Amino acid sequence: MSFFAILIALLLEQARPLAHDNPVHAGLRGWARTVRRNLDAGQSAHGWGAWALAAGGPSLLVGLVYWGLWQFSTVLAFAWMVGVLYVTLGFRQFSHHFSEIRQALDVGDDVAARDKLAQWLQVDASSLPRTELLRQVIEHSVLSAHRHVFGVLVAFVVFWVLGLGPAGAVLYRMAEYLSRNWRVRPDGTPSEALRSAAAQAWQWVDHLPARVTALGFAIVGNFEEAVASWRGDAERFAPGSDGVVLAATSGALNVRLASQPEGSGPADDADSSQRPEPQLAHLGSVVGLVWRSVVLWMLLLALLTLARLVG
Repeated sequence: MSFFAILIALLLEQARPLAHDNPVHAGLRGWARTVRRNLDAGQSAHGWGAWALAAGGPSLLVGLVYWGLWQFSTVLAFAWMVGVLYVTLGFRQFSHHFSEIRQALDVGDDVAARDKLAQWLQVDASSLPRTELLRQVIEHSVLSAHRHVFGVLVAFVVFWVLGLGPAGAVLYRMAEYLSRNWRVRPDGTPSEALRSAAAQAWQWVDHLPARVTALGFAIVGNFEEAVASWRGDAERFAPGSDGVVLAATSGALNVRLASQPEGSGPADDADSSQRPEPQLAHLGSVVGLVWRSVVLWMLLLALLTLARLVG
C-alpha cells in the first residue's frame, strides 16, 4: 500500500503542484506561530514542550485519523495517506527555482541567475562568481531534494511500518520547518531555548533520513568516492546531517562542493579539494543523480510491498 500511495502522490504533485500559500501549509505555519507565542517562556523545558506540541500535535492527529479510518475502511485510509503525502512530499515545492536558474545559466544570463538564487534563498547573491553560483545551486538543490522527497519518504516508511501511516511524513516536514522558522530574530524572538530545541530535534529527526539519502546517492553515483567523502569530509561541508548529504553528493558526482579551508596546503588537502570545480554540465548530473535515486528507492519499496503481498 505504501508504494502505491507514494507513487500516486508523486504523480499528483507533478500534475497539480500545490501553491506556496495553500491552506494546509498556511494552517500549519499559523499553528506553529500560535504555539511559539503562547508557550515560549525562555526555559529549556518550555522550548521542548513547544516543539513537541507544534511538531508532534499535527503528526499525532494525522496518525490517529489514519488509524481510525483503517478500522472503518482501508480505501479511506489509503486516500488519507495519499492526501497527506501529496501536501508533504514532492519536487515541485522547490524545483521551479532550480529550473529557472538553470535556464538563465544556459543562455549565459548570470545576472538573472543570481537574482533568482537570491529570491530562492533570501540572500544577496549579486557578487557571487559563476563557480560559486553553481556551487550554491547544486548544494541547495540537493538539500531541497533531500528535505522534500527522500527524507519525507524515509520518515513516512518508518512510521508506516509502525502502524502510524503518514504521521512520519508530517513529523519530518514540521521538524524541518521549525528548525528554519524558529530562529532568533532581531527582536529576540523566539528565545534561545526554543531555537536550540528546534535545531536539536531536527538533527535527531533527520539523522537516519540523511544517511539513507547519502547511501542512495552513493549507490547510483560513484560509490567509492561518495562513501569516502561521506566518511572523511562530512563536517567540512556543513554541520550535522547536511554535511553527510553534501559530502556524498560531492563524491557521487565528482564535483568540488566544499570550499577549501584557509591555510590548508596540498599535503593536507582532503580528497574533495582535488575534484573539479562546478560546471554548468553538473546541473544536469544533479538531476540525473536525484531521479536515479528516486527510481532506486521506489523499486526497493515495490519489492518489499510485493514480498509482503506474496508472504
